[in-house]
Amino acid sequence: MKSYMAKPEEIKRKWYIIDAADKPLGRVAVAAANILRGKHLPTFTPHVDCGDHVIILNADKIILTGKKLEKKVRYYHTGWVGGIKEIHYKKLMATKPEEAVMMAVKGMLPHNSVGAKSLTRLRVYKGAEHNHQAQNPENWTQNIK
Repeated sequence: MKSYMAKPEEIKRKWYIIDAADKPLGRVAVAAANILRGKHLPTFTPHVDCGDHVIILNADKIILTGKKLEKKVRYYHTGWVGGIKEIHYKKLMATKPEEAVMMAVKGMLPHNSVGAKSLTRLRVYKGAEHNHQAQNPENWTQNIK
């Protein structure tokens, strides 16, 4: 019996909408990463980029459980000597919630060319409006707790 391997030219991509209002950041990020990767499909192939497009709405209404809002910190480096910077999630969620969601999803994708290509199909919006009606996106039906 042969194993099925998806080929890039055979892939048909769909669009999904995830409403993140009042849902934990990690749970939304896991659902988005699985769709971007294609793990929800029976034709999933690890070395082929076979995932779908994801639109995450209401990023400003996403929640962080426990005391993460006060204690969690994002560190990054500017590239200059002594250029380590930090930003607390309380400020990040108030100013740029899309970036917080994007970083969470990026951390759950593989750190190689497949993951980088998958991340280009993620769109995150602060509010409930998006401009992708022409792609006929479907609501993600699986429950995110």
